[in-house]
Amino acid sequence: MSVFGAMTTAISGLNAQARALGHISDNLANSQSTGFKRIDTNFVSLVTQSSQTLHAPGAVLARPDYTNSIQGTIEQSENPLSLAIGGQGFFSVALARGSSNGLPSFDERQFYTRAGDFRMNRDGYLVNGADYYLQGWPVDQNGTVDRTMLTPVRVSQQVFNPIATSNIEISANLPAIDPPATPGDARSFSTQVEVYDQLGKRHALTLTFAQTPGSAGPPPVPGPANSWQMSITPPPATGPLDIPITFGPNGTIASFDGTAGAINTPVQLAFDMDFGLGNQSINLDLGRFGVSQGITQQAGSDFSLRTLHQNGVPPGAYSGLAIRENGDIAVNYDNGESRVIARVPLVAFSDPDKLQRLDGQAFMRTIESGEARVTDAATNGVGKLVVGAQEGSNVDIGSEFTKLIVAQRAYTANTRVVTTADEMLQDTINMKR
Repeated sequence: MSVFGAMTTAISGLNAQARALGHISDNLANSQSTGFKRIDTNFVSLVTQSSQTLHAPGAVLARPDYTNSIQGTIEQSENPLSLAIGGQGFFSVALARGSSNGLPSFDERQFYTRAGDFRMNRDGYLVNGADYYLQGWPVDQNGTVDRTMLTPVRVSQQVFNPIATSNIEISANLPAIDPPATPGDARSFSTQVEVYDQLGKRHALTLTFAQTPGSAGPPPVPGPANSWQMSITPPPATGPLDIPITFGPNGTIASFDGTAGAINTPVQLAFDMDFGLGNQSINLDLGRFGVSQGITQQAGSDFSLRTLHQNGVPPGAYSGLAIRENGDIAVNYDNGESRVIARVPLVAFSDPDKLQRLDGQAFMRTIESGEARVTDAATNGVGKLVVGAQEGSNVDIGSEFTKLIVAQRAYTANTRVVTTADEMLQDTINMKR
């Protein structure tokens, strides 16, 4: 009985070492697979009978010991769409199962991966090297993130529609110079701002600030140059404008168009322009009453333009895609604008080593792994995104070769036990001769 037990135990040892060898070969074969997690071997003994006076030979099992929570080396990539996770967490991905109307249809199950070697395919989807589709939270035109659903990220907004100019902000300083005695001596300063109509066509508006002449008496004793006239060219649809602006002793706007406003209230002018498409309403923001903001009149000998901004945008064509560290995926356009279309979240599990393995370095949730927690990167215990990088395999080739040698020796030792047990059984059979 003991000889047979020793033989069966040795055979279980052979099976266990063969499984360990399979784990090692799988690790070595995937040592260069992006995001691959190695499989270690956990040997577990099985006891047939054991007491203070007797121990019968049992067996051994080789169970896989997964290392899904152990990170591989993060390396920089030439692909700007590659993503790596520094710390815990997984990407949520989808798997295509067919097509409908020329676009892929997806498996309803949820898949997860650490393989972030994403690229854009011909349909505008972001897919990794194993053809899993990156999923993200959709973002609407107002920049609001919809965290109630995950969908495959697709770049379909190839054109940025024009935006008509509706607001102009100007910040400049008019020189505090003596007022002219006659209109012929008055100085004026102009600046040009480019605005866009509803079709995205560019137009130039000229803002002119002209001194208001002072009183001329013999001998002329000019006072502070605190009164100017502002005009717009071409004139608005309602007709030419000639708006008086008066500055106070501290060089800030005291009155505008004959009205003295309360301190820190906005100084604005609303007017309509007709560029051949109907009236277009524009608001001109010149700063605030009594505050050194916007248009001022302080020391200097010439006009000084600080900032000039308008909110119109010409039409734009797709020029590239960028992923930000918070997971935002932004489409860049050749008009200098960008639009966020999705945000990539990370998914965490209570026990990621209990996830079910699938082809292509992918995983599925199991009861033992716990529920999937979808959250923003770098929050709630998940790692951070590393853009333009990818995570390599966590396999150490030197360590695998060491385990390979140990497995080989252990396998050989178990074959010796089988051989010895066979010889002992043969001797037992020969006893009756």
